[in-house]
Amino acid sequence: MPSPSSDAPDTGSPETSQRSLVAVQTIPRGVAQVDFQSSDWTGLLFIIALFVGGWQFGVFGLLGTLTATVTASLLGVDRNRISLGLEGFNGTLVGVALVLYLGVTWTTVALVIGSAVAASVLTAAMRTVLDPYGLATFTAPFCVVTTVMVIGAPSYERVWADHANTAAPSATDPGTAMTWHDFWRGWFNGVGQVFFQDEWYVGLIFLVGLAVASRLVAAAAAAASLIGLLVGWWLGAQAADLGAGLYGYNAVLTGIALTGTFVALSPVGVAYAAIGAATAAALTAGMTVLFDTVGGHTLTWPFVLVTWVFLAAVPLLSRLRRAD
Repeated sequence: MPSPSSDAPDTGSPETSQRSLVAVQTIPRGVAQVDFQSSDWTGLLFIIALFVGGWQFGVFGLLGTLTATVTASLLGVDRNRISLGLEGFNGTLVGVALVLYLGVTWTTVALVIGSAVAASVLTAAMRTVLDPYGLATFTAPFCVVTTVMVIGAPSYERVWADHANTAAPSATDPGTAMTWHDFWRGWFNGVGQVFFQDEWYVGLIFLVGLAVASRLVAAAAAAASLIGLLVGWWLGAQAADLGAGLYGYNAVLTGIALTGTFVALSPVGVAYAAIGAATAAALTAGMTVLFDTVGGHTLTWPFVLVTWVFLAAVPLLSRLRRAD
């Protein structure tokens, strides 16, 4: 006759411990996947960077990551995608963006949870549409959900009452004469602004996190941030906005995506990525004016649109090929 304890689950088995470890690793990987990385250490450094930028960014970013990841798991998304963090990163950005735009309130907590769930469902819907064309969803689910939330927020008193002032720095500091201070801050901030951070040392932590995963990726991010900064300066963008990194972060994401991540690495591929980064930076001003009109924000729309176009063109460009 079996002992009473023989039917109890073996919570100490290696298989159970392994599943628990993977579940814990999924969260930092979800944060790291904002920049297309699946490294646990990169994700941990990104989380540290968010908390250095402000406790609210760390807490709400993790809330969004956890909610989106759990939602995908409950809905039966492929476990491999979940374990790589591919179902968490849109939730990360949703959490950081909404606390930035709406402030720290219990209402924002509820909105982050609801928006992260919506982003998870939208990710699946967009994959159905884009997968046949070999295109990833990127941060489009985050862009759609956050744009809808922010445009609608002023209609709701409980949502909008404690919203932060998120006007561009140039609103109070106009002028196009870029100083050395604007230049070096803007270079690091271009990396940090991927997560809506405008302190140069936070951007530096993100850059170190990228280097932990891949020195090539870190180099691509640094080069793309510089390209975005110089394109904005050459076109006559406001110096304060350049210093805040507002012309760099979409270039950073585009540069990383096209430099070995989705397009095979080659001299022509590197030039293609540089052109893509410059295009994303140039598109930033137009998208900003468009969304200012309706009360939205540029977010990562320039990166999404430019990278979709550049990747869709690759099959007809004989000097380029998709990454394996």
